[in-house]
Amino acid sequence: MRDILVTLIVFGSLPYIFKKPWFGMVMWIWISVMNPHSQGWGFARTYPFAAIIAAVTLLSMVFSKQKHKLPMTPVTTTFILFALWMSVTSIFAIHPDLVGEQWNKVYKIFGMALVVLMLLKERKHLEWMIWTVVVSIGYYGVKGGIFTIRSGGSDRVWGPDGTFIAGNNEVALAFVMTIPLMWFLRSISPNKWVRHGLLVSMLLLALAALGSYSRGAALAIGAMTLFFWIKSREKLMLGVVIAIAVPALLLFMPSQWHDRIDTIETYQEDSSAMGRINAWHMAFNLAVDRPVGGGFQIYDPYVFQLYAPNPDDVHAAHSIYFQVLGEHGFVGLFLYLLLGVLSWRTATWVVRRTRLHPELRWAEDMATMIQVSLLGFVVGGAFLSLAYFDVPYYLMAGLVALRIVVERELKALRDRSVAAVDPTPYIATPALAARNSAIQEQWRTQ
Repeated sequence: MRDILVTLIVFGSLPYIFKKPWFGMVMWIWISVMNPHSQGWGFARTYPFAAIIAAVTLLSMVFSKQKHKLPMTPVTTTFILFALWMSVTSIFAIHPDLVGEQWNKVYKIFGMALVVLMLLKERKHLEWMIWTVVVSIGYYGVKGGIFTIRSGGSDRVWGPDGTFIAGNNEVALAFVMTIPLMWFLRSISPNKWVRHGLLVSMLLLALAALGSYSRGAALAIGAMTLFFWIKSREKLMLGVVIAIAVPALLLFMPSQWHDRIDTIETYQEDSSAMGRINAWHMAFNLAVDRPVGGGFQIYDPYVFQLYAPNPDDVHAAHSIYFQVLGEHGFVGLFLYLLLGVLSWRTATWVVRRTRLHPELRWAEDMATMIQVSLLGFVVGGAFLSLAYFDVPYYLMAGLVALRIVVERELKALRDRSVAAVDPTPYIATPALAARNSAIQEQWRTQ
């Protein structure tokens, strides 16, 4: 039944995608992030829904009357350079015969992220993108929160099989990233039941993240909660919610959960933590020896024998930073970090330019909550191999598109303000002159 339902939804959406290319972005994110077909048990699990949606979306863009151009901003340029550099490192990879599959997977993600950017043209598109991410990950978060309540926190929450977020650590980070996006949607939703539902969902996602027993997620939640409160406009209300919810959630979790989280302070005695540190040393030593990095597929006994302090302890990178460093060298890591910094600065630009305009409050809130979401990824990603997780790239694309939308809206506001300035100064009163001067000064400071 689930297979048939997903098939009907996907094929039913194709005519609308061909008519409205931006809806292809919605369907692509839903399929690639939520992977609803993975919840079936029949033919849908291996059916190429993503390829069909991508093909129809690209075809609709070609035949659309509206032009879809890639906005060349510093973020876009850095993103493209990072993608191109990955091709260079693949050519000089330690295992060039093994990198093809991963290269193809990553390039599909990066290519569609650029397509998403080209399709994000209006406020409506941005909100649909965020709603799609929230529903796609929130579905598993709400289920995970209910599961944690039913099990009393004694069983771990896992993600959907065959996806980026299949592991308990990975899905916990996805939950952490989704919570601030839910808060943004709550701020713009006119329906009180939707707002109440989003608030309950946020609590369930937080509980599901704790129920994953992920230590990295616990650190990410702590950092995100603090920054969340600092950035929120509703500090009093949010402070009350945090003050009530955090102790309640922590008290709900069983002693075995607290015992695991406490191992953060004694990581030297934890074999898993020491294995990660061994992998980090391997990545650093490899990057020092090979300026172009080792390419994809470097986590095997051969590479660890060459570069790891403990060659017998083979682990994945378990860090987005050391993953990029080991696979793509210091150049790759620089481009990756630069991409994050430029995206952050884009969000900051939006926040500063919209703060004085009530009609653009939605844009300020969106940029702020995307920042909070990315902060969760930056902290939690330090302990996970999720450098190619697609959601952060969609959010970065959203920030680029948001700045373009805000620039357009500010120009329209400026034009209306200039038109309101009295063009006949010879009859201007002192009050009118002061008003005109104030309007002009306001726009000079934007």
